[in-house]
Amino acid sequence: MFKKELSLVPHLPGCYLMRNKDNIVIYVGKSKNLKNRLSSYFQREHTGKTMMLVREIDHFEYIVTDNESEALILECNLIKKNMPKFNVLLKDDKTYPYIKVNVKADYPDVYITRKILNDGAKYFGPYANSGAAKEMIDFIKEKFKIRQCKTFKYKDRPCLNYHIKKCLAPCMGYVSKEEYRKQIDEIIDLLDGKTDKIIKQLSNEISEASSKMEYEKAAYLRDKMIAVERISEKQKVSNITENDIDVVGIARNELQVCIEIFFVRNSKMIGREHYFLENLEDEEDAEILSNFIKQYYMGRAILPNKIMIKENIEDKELLEELLTNMAERKVEIKVPQKGEKLRLVEMAEKNALITLENKEKDKTTMLLELKEILKMNKLPRKIECYDISNLSGEFVVAGMCVMQDANIKKNLSRRFKIKTVIGQDDPRCMREVITRRLRHSIDILNDGKFEGFGQLPDTIFVDGGITQIRAAKEAIADIRREIVKIDKDYDWSKVDIPIFGMVKDDKHSTRALIDENRQELPLSENLMNLITNFQDTVHDTAIVYHRKLRDKEVTKSELDDIDGIGEVKKRELLKKFGSTKQIADADILEISKVKGINEELARKIKEKLNNM
Repeated sequence: MFKKELSLVPHLPGCYLMRNKDNIVIYVGKSKNLKNRLSSYFQREHTGKTMMLVREIDHFEYIVTDNESEALILECNLIKKNMPKFNVLLKDDKTYPYIKVNVKADYPDVYITRKILNDGAKYFGPYANSGAAKEMIDFIKEKFKIRQCKTFKYKDRPCLNYHIKKCLAPCMGYVSKEEYRKQIDEIIDLLDGKTDKIIKQLSNEISEASSKMEYEKAAYLRDKMIAVERISEKQKVSNITENDIDVVGIARNELQVCIEIFFVRNSKMIGREHYFLENLEDEEDAEILSNFIKQYYMGRAILPNKIMIKENIEDKELLEELLTNMAERKVEIKVPQKGEKLRLVEMAEKNALITLENKEKDKTTMLLELKEILKMNKLPRKIECYDISNLSGEFVVAGMCVMQDANIKKNLSRRFKIKTVIGQDDPRCMREVITRRLRHSIDILNDGKFEGFGQLPDTIFVDGGITQIRAAKEAIADIRREIVKIDKDYDWSKVDIPIFGMVKDDKHSTRALIDENRQELPLSENLMNLITNFQDTVHDTAIVYHRKLRDKEVTKSELDDIDGIGEVKKRELLKKFGSTKQIADADILEISKVKGINEELARKIKEKLNNM
């Protein structure tokens, strides 16, 4: 397999892209030796995820780089661009909020931002979510009398914030730059975690105000000090004295991996975040951590001084070098062996496990709720959903998506081209596709296999109302009749699958789940969100396939009828010559210079095109 292609691959560093028969990138990888790495995929047996990947590979391409560093950067960029389904992917590639203090201004303001600019301002964070950042901003606005207007300009009269004693009105010249700057310095210390200094200073000011019998001022300063102490207690996490540490913990179960990140700044934990990753059953923790760090930190504006993980990863030194160059200061990836740092990593892992368990509890709760609502005898652990897509009866297709244990498994999605129905008839299309899907299970079950596509669902959801439900039931009846011919003693209850419809409102949004009696089933908010996401996923699967077929028809050419010419070779030919006419006019030698075209195939192409 791919013997000829592999013989041309050099022993050099670079990236490789695996593509399926539809020319979609399904995996991106890198290696310091492309030939050895690519050969390893096709010269030995694999299991699990790698086996599934190899089965789908139709062809591959590679890009040679000067060194491993370039290969790593290119790999990250290609993953982000193509989102291959067999790579570890961070689906919510979010930008974290920071608190910005515009220290270059005469009267600086303090606000939340997600954009890090090289403008001389001070940035504090990242905060795990906007709520945590907003809480800090609200505290600052409550306890410090700084301006809250977006743009600073001198005015004829002060605003309301001055009158309610929440601003010193720099716009009126009521406060000097030095006095205002003193407040900003206190805020910076607070955001930097230097609360001890602020508390000591406030304590001295309280004593001074009390001695002067300025009791109102003393009371204001006392309330501020109590609030700062509360913030300080809330932030404390460890005795680590180093600044800017990210602690990464990992936990896993049979279905998912959870990555938990603690953001530790100046010995205080300012926030945390977690990510859920799926379809990684065959990958080791070290490999998952390596891929996570690549995606999470590459290209970020602000990087920590240290990233702490539980075990060494393959590209540790290379990643440290790249992150150091990005940050323009030393960035280390550490595996602590003892002490406070090890305790933090263990705490991150414990929290990752708790987060994972809580999610599973939520999923189990939803399954139990769904079982009760659907009045089923067992948990609906595997649910399949179907949708039909067409354009005025043309390019009719169906999409199938799977939800396993309340997790939408996109890797188990399937696409069907409708074969027996002509024109726009969604119910008949639904009947055909479910019949074909169940017939496939009968074949597999006869061989004693119960994996993947062959495993029968506990229930089926169809995109539509009562007509689609009836069509699905007719499909089940068709399969029952086929079973009788194969095995009269077969347990029919295995194919007695409940059917439900997912109906939409006038705005094409999911409205309700209905049964065969047209009765709308009451759903909790969490369940409704899950089913809406499920319906959107299957709709996207169907419509993407529909568009692909339509686009393929539009780009169809005489080259499609020539044996030995697929999409890749067709694309290369049209890229070089521009049209089939120019290919027909070219000589055989010129055609054979195109990638993948030998002289024999070039001769066949020219003969076919000239005879058409």
